Amino acid sequence: MASSCSNDFLPVLLSLAAAFLFATGIQFARLGLEHTDTRTATLTQIGAATLLYWFAAPLFVEGWFFTSPAILLLAAIGLFRPFLSANLAMAGTRLLGPTISSTVSSTAPMFGVFLGVLVLEESLTLPVITGALGIVLGVACLSWKGDVSRTWPLWALALPIGAALLRTLAQMFAKIGMDSIPSPFFVGLVGYTVSFAIALLSTRGLARRRPERLWTPGSRWLVLTGLCYGFAILALNTALQCGQLVVVSPIVACSPLFSLLLGWFVFRERTIDRRVVLAVVLVVPSVALIALKG
Repeated sequence: MASSCSNDFLPVLLSLAAAFLFATGIQFARLGLEHTDTRTATLTQIGAATLLYWFAAPLFVEGWFFTSPAILLLAAIGLFRPFLSANLAMAGTRLLGPTISSTVSSTAPMFGVFLGVLVLEESLTLPVITGALGIVLGVACLSWKGDVSRTWPLWALALPIGAALLRTLAQMFAKIGMDSIPSPFFVGLVGYTVSFAIALLSTRGLARRRPERLWTPGSRWLVLTGLCYGFAILALNTALQCGQLVVVSPIVACSPLFSLLLGWFVFRERTIDRRVVLAVVLVVPSVALIALKG
């Protein structure tokens, strides 16, 4: 599947913007979760992003988009991301612990490379493979803390791997869907609408049982989370429209590095240690290698 972008660096810049926005959203979500539970937080942030998309829809959506058969493919994205992928990731964290789960999830760029080549017939070069491996190692360095004993069943590894695979499948479906409906905005609109409907069903009765939980002191942070994620998805979809999955997927996977750097420079919650330095040394040249040779 050929790229439709005249500027080879635009997909890279958009992918980096998406990674940064995802990382910023994670920081806001952390602040919001100090005041509420995960189900309410999920409903709030997905709802904020959905409202953002529908508010802007008259400017970007054409009527024929809704009658295209590709809308079914785009609706499936709402099941993959964030509903199924987030639930698998949370289950993996409960069973494996955050260290193992986050480290295994860092394999996501390799799924992007494989699906891009096998399904989308994108070109694969040695620099792209090397860059993707460098990003995987860099993100794994951020997650690994050592001294982790195995107290979990082997099958539990399938949970974070499945979450990473589903996130990449969502990216692939978005790229395929935009062949029929060339609108990164509409891809986000449909996906978020489906996700919000699922979130409403999963929290059914919450407002009746605990109405005070729907708006808490942390809700403003969760609204900001939704806005960040909404713009991140738009940047990601635009990068996929004009770039290759084998390039976009590894770069977007750099968001944990941005999250840690934001935690140090902005939120003052972490210190820079050898793991972070090593991750920067691995990830930054890897992204540059993909950008220049991808």
